Amino acid sequence: METAKQKRRIVIKIGSNVLARPDGLPDLVSMASIVDQTASLHKDGVEVILVSSGAVAYGRKEIEAGEHLDQVSARQLYAAVGQAKLLQNYYSLFRNYGITCGQVLTTKESLSTRSHYLNQRNCLHTMLQCGVIPIINENDAISVTELMFTDNDELSGLIATMMNADMLLILSNVDGIYAGNPKEGAPLIECVDSDNRDMSDYVSTGSSSFGRGGMLTKSRIASKVADEGADVVIANGRTPGIITGAILKGPDKIRCTHFIPSHKISGVKKWIAHSEDFAKGEIHIDAGTSEALQASKAVSLLPVGVTGITGNFEAGDIVRIIDPDGRQIGVGKAMYGSAAALKTIGRKGQRPIIHYDYLYLD
Repeated sequence: METAKQKRRIVIKIGSNVLARPDGLPDLVSMASIVDQTASLHKDGVEVILVSSGAVAYGRKEIEAGEHLDQVSARQLYAAVGQAKLLQNYYSLFRNYGITCGQVLTTKESLSTRSHYLNQRNCLHTMLQCGVIPIINENDAISVTELMFTDNDELSGLIATMMNADMLLILSNVDGIYAGNPKEGAPLIECVDSDNRDMSDYVSTGSSSFGRGGMLTKSRIASKVADEGADVVIANGRTPGIITGAILKGPDKIRCTHFIPSHKISGVKKWIAHSEDFAKGEIHIDAGTSEALQASKAVSLLPVGVTGITGNFEAGDIVRIIDPDGRQIGVGKAMYGSAAALKTIGRKGQRPIIHYDYLYLD
């Protein structure tokens, strides 16, 4: 079993329901417990990155938006006010342990290009090197609906892969994923391996009380991150000692759902895997090419197997790969634009449209 000395970098996602009481007021006792456990790991040499929800819930209790504001404007207001309150609480609690924390606000759009992605990664690396605990949240004050992350579960998955974390710990107000309705006696699913990632038959699509996300999103993100090589644990953030238990004792010693990691993939493929929403076009392929891409041997996507191209993309843009049945089987970074690609469809002896090094299969 790995110990904290071996697990060097951990991303912890803290849901709104962990940081707010049922009445929506800030739960400082719960936050203090999280900070206490995080500080313990930090002192033991573990690099910890927090992805913390709660700004909107905190802001909603600080100020009344009024009926004259639409839903997006109200959310922006709550986020702007609540984020200040949230970080003030974190800062004060970490200062009690002599630890400095720092705020990083981001948007989905700001991670849409490889250069922006690398800039953010460099910022987080610098903070960790200087002993600062990053506290990351989506910048809801400037985000609008179509440009937002699904929720902070999605953001935490991206951060975990970006930073090559050993573990992503997703804290909610339930113990994990159940094989049905837990109120009806359904058992907790304790372990999910690479052959059994699909949780859609078990999970409700509803969101939590204060957050945007639900367990289906958590399971989808957990599967993707585990497939990229990291342990993923979904657990109850209100369980005493849950963070240190997961890291120091191991997921098999706590009540949780543990997604077993698969093989690790390259950093650029991790970025591509989480860039699907930025795709500028689609490359449609024939059955033989689809089979070849999904076989064990590494191959690039060549024009000879392409049957059609949609969208207007340039070299370096993300594109979706669609099989003959209309299903997406992967995403990749185009080596040249759609205009040039159209001229090569079905032709042999052409350079790849997507090189294997820049290809991620679902």
